[in-house]
Amino acid sequence: MTEVERRSTVGLLMAEGCSCVIRKGDTVRIFRRRGVADLLGVLHDGSDFMRGAFVADKVVGKGAAALMVLGGVEEVYADVVSLPALRMLEDAGIAVEARLQADNIINRRGDDICPVERLCMDCATAGECLPLIEAFVSGMQNER
Repeated sequence: MTEVERRSTVGLLMAEGCSCVIRKGDTVRIFRRRGVADLLGVLHDGSDFMRGAFVADKVVGKGAAALMVLGGVEEVYADVVSLPALRMLEDAGIAVEARLQADNIINRRGDDICPVERLCMDCATAGECLPLIEAFVSGMQNER
């Protein structure tokens, strides 16, 4: 992927006000749901779209990082990345560029650690995070 394609993808993230943009070759997909639901959906949709892709995401916590690792993402841009997420991505050999690094991702109220970040905190691998994330997202969908 060229630098122009990377910058264009990050520019879409900012211009569209979306949560995540995934680029694989000439295909660009924009996602708007909060949290990790879109990444989980792409991981499970059977398309293998994340494999080798570039992801531009506003907030990358350990849960999002785990889904990107499992999906085979090649590169990540994060507006904000948590240190646990950064470690997971780098340990998987995924190139990461981030505007800001934080100890942890904070929840929307700003008064605690993000629930998915907390769920994945003690997980050693991306695979250990997956069932926790699936249960969390399923629970959120059942609340609606």
